[in-house]
Amino acid sequence: MGVEDVLGGVDREGLTVLGAVALPGASRSVGLARGFVRGLLAGLPNLDDVVLAVSETVANAVTHTASGLEGGRVAVAVAAAPGTVRLEVADDGASGARPYVKEDSGAESGRGMRIVQGLAARWGYRTDGTRTVVWAEFPAPDAWVRGRGDVSGPG
Repeated sequence: MGVEDVLGGVDREGLTVLGAVALPGASRSVGLARGFVRGLLAGLPNLDDVVLAVSETVANAVTHTASGLEGGRVAVAVAAAPGTVRLEVADDGASGARPYVKEDSGAESGRGMRIVQGLAARWGYRTDGTRTVVWAEFPAPDAWVRGRGDVSGPG
């Protein structure tokens, strides 16, 4: 899976790709994804929300999809548009299973998508063949987005 496949390598809904990375489908990739997002989005006021969301979505990909099997991969991409930062995490597929928010059972696991739903302005997923791409959008001040250099905004 190439990182260009996560956001399609083209403008999606007026978004400009800020960065993308392909990682092995291993638990250590959760920390690598957090570091990637933290470095890429430095200065974003709600950075911790995006970092927690990438942590949860990459952990889900490694735990619940073919990405966690030998040779599996997970891709992370971050894009921006005026007022928005978008995170996308692509996995190697889960035999047709799709992400969803579980009922709150009080269990110690199974809260990943509930956390993402609570942090993001909106979230969802799309399929790409057998793969699933989970996306989440977060508010971003226009001034911060314009300061990224490659993203044009009003003004």
